[in-house]
Amino acid sequence: MKFIADFHVHSKYSRATSKDMDVENMARWANLKGVGLLGTGDFTHPFYFTELRQKLQPTGNGLFTLKKEYKKSVGNGQQNEIHFMLTTEVSNMFQQGGGSRRIHTMIFAPTFEIVEKINEELRQFGKLGSDGRPIFGFPAKELVEIITDISNECFIVPAHAWTPWFSVFGANSGFDSIEECYEEQTKHISCIETGLSSDPQMNWRWSKLDKIALISNSDAHSPSRIGREANVFDCELDFKEIIQAIRTKDKTKFLSTIEFFPEEGKYHYDGHRSCDILFAPAESRKNKNICPVCGRKLTIGVMNRVECLADRPSGFTPPGAIPYKNMIPLMEIIAEALNLGTETKGVDNEYLRLVSIFGSEFRILFDLPLPELEKNTPPKILEGIKRVREGDLKIIPGYDGVYGKIQIFAEKEKAETKQLGLF
Repeated sequence: MKFIADFHVHSKYSRATSKDMDVENMARWANLKGVGLLGTGDFTHPFYFTELRQKLQPTGNGLFTLKKEYKKSVGNGQQNEIHFMLTTEVSNMFQQGGGSRRIHTMIFAPTFEIVEKINEELRQFGKLGSDGRPIFGFPAKELVEIITDISNECFIVPAHAWTPWFSVFGANSGFDSIEECYEEQTKHISCIETGLSSDPQMNWRWSKLDKIALISNSDAHSPSRIGREANVFDCELDFKEIIQAIRTKDKTKFLSTIEFFPEEGKYHYDGHRSCDILFAPAESRKNKNICPVCGRKLTIGVMNRVECLADRPSGFTPPGAIPYKNMIPLMEIIAEALNLGTETKGVDNEYLRLVSIFGSEFRILFDLPLPELEKNTPPKILEGIKRVREGDLKIIPGYDGVYGKIQIFAEKEKAETKQLGLF
């Protein structure tokens, strides 16, 4: 069975997260997007865990579905059954190897009973109710030991592995290898999450990751962000089979990942947002990683960090690599075609109209031929979809917490849209 999975999201109990991030709204938006399997996120939070037990029912194979009374109308005419997997992200802030480390880690679990044991154990080390992503003061390797001692069925994945501040390879708080971080627990790490600011091609440049699987997820803090990165499978909707497909990089079952253009991520290039300084890695090295405006250290981004550790040229693809495809969310394409903000009513209405006609966002972005889309899609939006599929874009990379800017249409084309209207 072919399906798309997004394992990393956050609930309304996480900081800076929409109050609409509950499982009912997540399921509704997953349906609109075309995502069939969704991580719950935040299972360590006591209130949210109570909600999960109240609203989800086990399928008997390590996954869950919404109970009938909690299902919401989708709005695209398709009430597909959304499956959930119990997931969470935790933060470890600690001293190791002579440095201050801050590592975010995803945990996947197959049953409520195992999650209950995890929460009981972690409660001893921090306040689980303070945030959907709790903070602990012990090393990341000890987290792995705690989880695997509770159940070897759990799956542990370093989150957004390259971001500067909270990741295993981060320029400001990470390590130079998985082994350096996890030491004797490295045997339990078979996968990393690439994060929005890197894609598989960048990771393939480092031979030390050849045996490591790469997954991509949205890290969504609001429902509309679900699926902005995701994973494509063709296997049974079964916890063990999905995890095994990832661990072994089984290309017959783990088909591909769906990626942001990494330049759009908040930490792709180096820079200083307060000084409006954006540098490619070579420019940063030329300036000795110092901001020419204020004289402080630049925030070193993902591309620079990859180049520091890489032992292969750009464009190298290792044998057995899981393929990927880049995308821009449909709302962003519509917004640029209409010359409107992504949060505006006009964009929202057009998005829901298109999805209600064609079934889901991913069908529109990837599956349906352009002549079929042409029947009900305004020409400018259709042209935007075509250009994204072809990679015909201009991108100003993100840096120091600022999202990159993707330009599908030239300024002259945008002006024409404003003058003539969408049609």
